[in-house]
Amino acid sequence: MRILCSNDDGIHAPGMSLLEEIARELSDDVWTVAPLMEQSGASRAMSLHKPIRIHQFGERRYAVDGTPTDAVMMGVSKIMKDHKPDLVLAGVNNGQNVAEDLTYSGTVAAALKGMVLGIPSIALSQTRFDRANVRWQTTKAHAPALLKGLLKQGWPDNTIININFPDVEPDEVAGTEFTRQGKRDVISLYSEERTDLRGQKYNWFGFHGRQSNPAEGTDLRAIYDGRISVTPIHLELTHEETRERLARAFS
Repeated sequence: MRILCSNDDGIHAPGMSLLEEIARELSDDVWTVAPLMEQSGASRAMSLHKPIRIHQFGERRYAVDGTPTDAVMMGVSKIMKDHKPDLVLAGVNNGQNVAEDLTYSGTVAAALKGMVLGIPSIALSQTRFDRANVRWQTTKAHAPALLKGLLKQGWPDNTIININFPDVEPDEVAGTEFTRQGKRDVISLYSEERTDLRGQKYNWFGFHGRQSNPAEGTDLRAIYDGRISVTPIHLELTHEETRERLARAFS
């Protein structure tokens, strides 16, 4: 099995090295094509108005000066074009990718691009509520067996698997839950106005570290309760009930 690893935290991120280590427990044919610099929050952006350069950092290890979507696209269509990957793994992200975050997550976007290109794809993220203490060891301990189980079961071609590991020690994980996308009841994103050294105003986005009270069965509730969250995600955005209601009203 040929595996393509990518992420949104950049080629030099600790989660990238961890993902490569996990991938090698599944196969000895592991390739990496990741953004050269951090691209968190890039969502499914593509670099349509600038050239994309490829940088090699070792055997089967590359970076592109673009987005996560660019990285997967270049990996599949250029770097690995003679023998395309059988699996795309994205991550391991530094921080959870759940609820509304999915719409702007570069990690999830990398997996979605793999899916669009016809390749089974999985996004992996390590939850952390303390930025200075990321429990990479939890992902390392639990990811290989979980990935092997998922690959054995399979999933639809129009779906990716989004995995979030909880912010607890490996032996404190309270199991694995197959969840749906949640919704926060607390707005955590905010902007702060500052002044630079030349007296000019600018704004900086940040996040409040406040937990919400999400519903049972959601990705948020699972990670809050110390469980691994596994969520099947697809790109179908149509709200069918509203479409049908409007069609009847305008018929």
